[in-house]
Amino acid sequence: MISWFEIPEDSDFSLANIPFGIFRTEGRPRAATRIGDSVIDLDVLHKAGLFSGINLPEEIFSQSVLNDFIALGKPTTNRTRERIQELFDASNGELRDNWATRVDAIRKADGTDMLMPVRVGDYTDFYSSREHATNVGTMFRDPNNALLPNWLHIPVGYHGRASSIVISGTPLHRPKGQTKADDAELPTFGPSRLLDFELEMAFIVGKSNDLGTSVSVEEAEDHIFGMVVFNDWSARDIQKWEYVPLGPFLAKNFGSSISPWIVTMEALEQFRSPSPKQEPAVLPYLEMKKDHNFDINLEAIIETESGAAKTVSNSNFKHMYWSMAQQLAHHTINGCNMNVGDMCASGTISGPTPDSYGSMLEITWRGSKPISMPDGTERKFIQDGDTVIMKAFCEKDGKRVGFGEVRTKVLPAV
Repeated sequence: MISWFEIPEDSDFSLANIPFGIFRTEGRPRAATRIGDSVIDLDVLHKAGLFSGINLPEEIFSQSVLNDFIALGKPTTNRTRERIQELFDASNGELRDNWATRVDAIRKADGTDMLMPVRVGDYTDFYSSREHATNVGTMFRDPNNALLPNWLHIPVGYHGRASSIVISGTPLHRPKGQTKADDAELPTFGPSRLLDFELEMAFIVGKSNDLGTSVSVEEAEDHIFGMVVFNDWSARDIQKWEYVPLGPFLAKNFGSSISPWIVTMEALEQFRSPSPKQEPAVLPYLEMKKDHNFDINLEAIIETESGAAKTVSNSNFKHMYWSMAQQLAHHTINGCNMNVGDMCASGTISGPTPDSYGSMLEITWRGSKPISMPDGTERKFIQDGDTVIMKAFCEKDGKRVGFGEVRTKVLPAV
């Protein structure tokens, strides 16, 4: 697609993308899309009559979250996305030649205050990367039996804390909790010493199902609006002490960070990828009749307080053993009702090689292989003052669709 609007060639936000987010201007939140280096105010376009052929409520883009827009359904949200592409197409002068609307609607992305794009009612974190699960099982259990018996049969997950999911740019304090040294008789309380990131993606539920009903694998993507980059922070020392028998608690609930732009499933369609072969064969309700994985390049960067930055992981979402479609099908198979805006994270996404591991726990192998930083310091885990940056993008046949970044600085415990 060729546009009359200037879009850098390597931009994550080409006309093939058209993500959705929420920004704040003049103290008021509004819906927007991102094209190139600019944020496009959808409320201005709507009030100028540029969506007149679509059945959109008058104030749909002047709300503080996208939940109501998403709930309109894919026929409406997809048509809105296509209409935005039409408005920025080189052959279309409706917006190009309307200078007054352009001035009001188009803003520079730099310095724009981005907000949480959805109200997250419930959040589930999965554990769906075989490489990650194998690495963790090798470290903490028997290397010959790294995967627990259920892992190859179900998408393992747990219910996380929705209220502490924050937008990129929101700093997080180092968490506190109980830890217990291997040679200690009793636990102690204090700040986590082994703070870690987890390189993940998350999907946003775009269509509800009623309590008592389920969503099949083949129906699942109709219930998924889009995806964001997800940093599921983890306090490894707190988690080690608390996770038996019911799983993570304080080690996880202090914060997860997301990128601000929701990239739709329609934008990702051209980057569909085969999933890893699943052996043993899954039960019938988890069988996939087509490819439900996506070729999304992932990068994790640590930036020290001195400004020294280093890429510590290059992974890919295509490594996921359990697909989003399988995750949602399993989540609802017992009649669990999902709501618009609910978020499901992938779990740490690790590839087959050390440079593609998705957490410091794996990259430094429990701290035994520290990372040397450009400023002469080293990292076993994340230190106070560090900023963790995660990026994601797809690229194929000259088309690029990206997610931007999620950036989070770690502050000392309070």
